[in-house]
Amino acid sequence: MIDFFPIKYYYDVYINFSLFIVFVTFFHTLFLRMEDSKNIKYLKIIGYLVLFFMFIYLGLRPISPAFTDMTTYAAHFYRYAHGVPIKSSSDILFHIFMKFCSQIMTANMFFMICILFYIYPMFLISKKYFGKYWFYSFFMFVVSFSFWGYGVNGIRNGIATSFFLLAFAYYDKKVLMALFMILACLFHNTLLLPTLAFIITLFHNNPKTYLISWLLAIPLSLFLGDIWISLFSNLGFADGRLSGYLSGEADAKFESLSFRWDFLLYSSSAVYAGWYFIYKKEFKDLYYNRLLNIYLIANSFWILVIRANFSNRFAYISWFMISIIIIYPLLKQQFFKNQNLVIGKIVLIYFSFTYFMYFIYYA
Repeated sequence: MIDFFPIKYYYDVYINFSLFIVFVTFFHTLFLRMEDSKNIKYLKIIGYLVLFFMFIYLGLRPISPAFTDMTTYAAHFYRYAHGVPIKSSSDILFHIFMKFCSQIMTANMFFMICILFYIYPMFLISKKYFGKYWFYSFFMFVVSFSFWGYGVNGIRNGIATSFFLLAFAYYDKKVLMALFMILACLFHNTLLLPTLAFIITLFHNNPKTYLISWLLAIPLSLFLGDIWISLFSNLGFADGRLSGYLSGEADAKFESLSFRWDFLLYSSSAVYAGWYFIYKKEFKDLYYNRLLNIYLIANSFWILVIRANFSNRFAYISWFMISIIIIYPLLKQQFFKNQNLVIGKIVLIYFSFTYFMYFIYYA
């Protein structure tokens, strides 16, 4: 367990380690072309270093209230370890998983397994689709604004979204894909929304439709936001979980009942990237279209209820896909003369939002 420095600096180490890697990577992109053997060697070494660091550092964190819901998970774990039966009817598979783990391992080992389930799918989907350039995709995942929070706090949600990503790692194996989507929903009910979005794209996968819908969601939320919140809350969407987020008390640290233009700006980065590559650069990839459309559907839902309490939890149902939507085309097709430098700049800009929010919420 890593507890040899003050817990209040735990996030600081992660964010500044990431900052160091961002600058080192950007430095490499200034002088090395993407296909250069030295660059390939660097990506491999730094990739496994970052993977190892994130797994060990997050996996071996101490059980502490500093990680908010971690102590709640620990309390459930200890009760299960002492024979208390499962009483929850929601996210049932996660509770079965926790109950099983409580019989054969310590709480610290359980949280390490959770981090494995959270991080490994990000590595696997990056490795499968981008080959020797997998580091760029994986690193974009781990420097995302919400990566830390859903690794150490919203653990169920984080694992569920990673299982959803894992489903797409088996896109060519439909049975496995469906299995991981079901697992995602059983770990956290909110994944029903992107799963439903995926089903919708099976019938209509034209990005233009969903881009227009996303744009329309903004004025609809601005002028009719309370109506959407009331509607979805009364419907009890997703077995009451999302309904509870709509009507619960706000978290003062992250929530505001005003229109979150900062979060909308962050969300729009993936929207702009999708529009730019598909319509300006004429990037043709049905798999990419589906990823983008799932994101647009889920993010449009969040925009409609953006003033709701816990709106950040709605946002994460789409935000976990932002990084791969931005970086995917650049790792699949040549668009620019020095594409490696373009990637370096994008990683730097993308991480800048995370670092900026660090000063607002953590510093």
